[in-house]
Amino acid sequence: MTQTELSTYGLDRPESGDDVVVPFTLDRLDSRGRVVRLGAALDAILNRHNYPDPVARLLGEAVVLAALIGSSLKFEGRFILQTQTDGPVNLIVVDLDAPDGLRGYARFDADAIMSAIQRGETSPAQLLGKGHLAMTVDQGSHMDRYQGIVALEGGSLEDVAHAYFQQSEQIPTLVRLAVAQHSVRGAGGPQWRAGGALVQFLPPHGQSAMPDLPGDGNFDNPDMTDPDFVEDDKWTTTRALLSTVGDDELADPDLSAERLLFRLFHEPGVRVFEPIELEERCTCSAGRIEAMLRDNFTAEERQEMVVDGEIEVVCEFCSADYHFKPHEFDDTDHSHQH
Repeated sequence: MTQTELSTYGLDRPESGDDVVVPFTLDRLDSRGRVVRLGAALDAILNRHNYPDPVARLLGEAVVLAALIGSSLKFEGRFILQTQTDGPVNLIVVDLDAPDGLRGYARFDADAIMSAIQRGETSPAQLLGKGHLAMTVDQGSHMDRYQGIVALEGGSLEDVAHAYFQQSEQIPTLVRLAVAQHSVRGAGGPQWRAGGALVQFLPPHGQSAMPDLPGDGNFDNPDMTDPDFVEDDKWTTTRALLSTVGDDELADPDLSAERLLFRLFHEPGVRVFEPIELEERCTCSAGRIEAMLRDNFTAEERQEMVVDGEIEVVCEFCSADYHFKPHEFDDTDHSHQH
C-alpha cells in the first residue's frame, strides 16, 4: 500500500508505532473514536510484577481501556480506572497521569488463580467475578472529582465499558480490547503488546468536537434504552465494520494504527489526527509518600510500622522502595495528638 493511497484519508505524515493513541473521525458515518497501540510501555507494566499470564492479560485490557477513555480528557490531572470484585483478581487500578503517563497493577489471590488455570476458567469475566468498576477524573485538590461507577456482573471489561457508556453518557459506543504476547528477535523472551479501539456515534446536533469523557451528556443522542429507539443505519455500518477487526490485528506489531483504520474504514473514508504518545511512568515519590504517612496516620500508627528502626513503603505500581526514620515525622506529630 503506497503512501499516496494512505494519504487519501489525511495521512500525510509517517505512521505511528507503539505506545500511542490515534484519534480518528468517520465523517460520513457521524462517528469518531480512538485506536490505542501499546508495546514497551505495557510490557514494562506487566513484567514488573511477574503476574501469571491470565492476570497479565486482564490487567493489559484494563490499561488499554484506561488509555482509550482517559486520553480523550482535556485536562491536567489523573484518570483512574479501578475494579473491585469478588473474583480471583479482586482489584485492578490503572492511572493515566494526563496526558501521557500510564501505570497499573492488579491484586489477586494466587491460589485461586492457580486453580482457575487448572480448570481452564481464565476468561476476563471469570477472573473478575462480580463487583464494580469506577472511573475517576481527579483534576487536583482545587477541582471537583468526577466519578462514574458501573456494576460488574460477570462480564468482560468490554461488556462493562459498553454498560458504562450506555448508562452515563447514552452515547452509542463500541469498544474492542486485545492483549497478546509476541516473540521479538533478540529480546530474550516474548513481549506483551495490546491494542484497542473505541468508536462513538455522535450525529451532528450542533456538536462538532469530541465530547470530553466521562460525563458531559448534554447533547441529544438517542436513548438506546428507549423501546422506540431504532438504530441509525450509519451506526449499524460503523459497528459492522469495527466488529470485523480481529484480536490479532489489534495487537499486531507490524500493523500501524493508521493502516488498521484504513483497512477497516477505507470505504466510508477515515481521517486521523495527531497521535498522542504514551509512556509507562509512575507518579510516586519520596515526598508524596512521606506526606501520605504524615497526613493519614497518627504517630502511634506509624510506630507500629517500624521494622529495624525504619518505616519501609513499597509502591504497588512500580515496586520502588522508600525508607523513612520515625523521627522524621516528630516535628508535626503534635498536630495529630488527641
